[in-house]
Amino acid sequence: MNRDGLFTIGEIAKLFSLSTGIIRHYERIGLILPEKTDPETGYRYYSVRQFEPFNTVRYLRTLGMTLDEIGVFLKNRDVSVMREMLLHQREITVKKQAELEKIKANIDRRLADLDDALSGGFNEVTRSVLAPCTMAVLMRPITLHSGLDLEEPIRELEGSVHNTAVFLGKVGVGISAEKLKKGEFGEYDCVFLMLDEGDEFTGSTVSFPSLDCVSIRFSGSHTEAPPYYKKLREFMKQNGLSPAGFSREITLIDYGLTGDTSKFATKISVPVKPETDTI
Repeated sequence: MNRDGLFTIGEIAKLFSLSTGIIRHYERIGLILPEKTDPETGYRYYSVRQFEPFNTVRYLRTLGMTLDEIGVFLKNRDVSVMREMLLHQREITVKKQAELEKIKANIDRRLADLDDALSGGFNEVTRSVLAPCTMAVLMRPITLHSGLDLEEPIRELEGSVHNTAVFLGKVGVGISAEKLKKGEFGEYDCVFLMLDEGDEFTGSTVSFPSLDCVSIRFSGSHTEAPPYYKKLREFMKQNGLSPAGFSREITLIDYGLTGDTSKFATKISVPVKPETDTI
C-alpha cells in the first residue's frame, strides 16, 4: 500500500500526545476515522485532514466536554454551535467550582477540628467565641453508658440528611442551661448535628449567631465528661458567668479515627452570659 502523505497510528499518537488505545477508541465510536486502512494488514493510516479534528478533540477535552458532545460538534461544525457548547460548559464549570468551594470549606472545618484536638491544652478552661452555625437538634433525654447509646438518635437525625454524611466533629450532645445551672450532668437533653454549607436537611433546623462561650477539651469520650462540666461550672461561678444555652459536647477523635483510646479527644463548649442568677 502506498502511504505517501499518510501517518501511522503510532505517529499520530506521538504528534498529539495520545495513546494508540485512545485513538482506536475514537475510531470505534465514530469520532475520528482513519483516512485509510490496509486491507491486508489492518494497519490504520491518517492524513493531515485528521489533524484539525484531533486538535479540536484534544482542546475540547481540556475544557471538560464529553466525547459525545464533541462528536455532535464534529458532525455539525458551526460557530454558533461551538458558542452554545462553550456557554453550556461554562455553566457546568461554574457549578462545579461552587461545589468544590463547598467541599474545600468542609475539609477546612474538619482539619480545624483535628488541629484543635491535637493542639494539646487539655483540661484547661478557655473563653472564646462560637462561630455562627446551623444545627439539626433532636430534643430527647439521653443517658450515655457507651458510644453505642448515641447510635439510634444519630441514625434518626441522619435519616433527614441528604448529600452529606454524619462524621466526627459534626455530631454532639448537649445539656440544657437549666441543668447546667443546677450542676446536673448525668443526662443529656439533646443530640445535635452541625450542618455544613451545602448539607440538605429536610427536618427543622436552628440557626445560632456567634456566642461567647467557655470551653474545655479532655482526653476521652462522652462517658468521661461529668468532671469537666464541674470544672466549667466552677469557672463560670468564679467569673460571674451563667449558661446561655445548651452545651455543645463534641467528640473530635474516637474509634472513627483510631483504635488507641489514649488519643480520644472531646470538647465541651457552653454559651455564656453575665450572671444574673446564682448558679
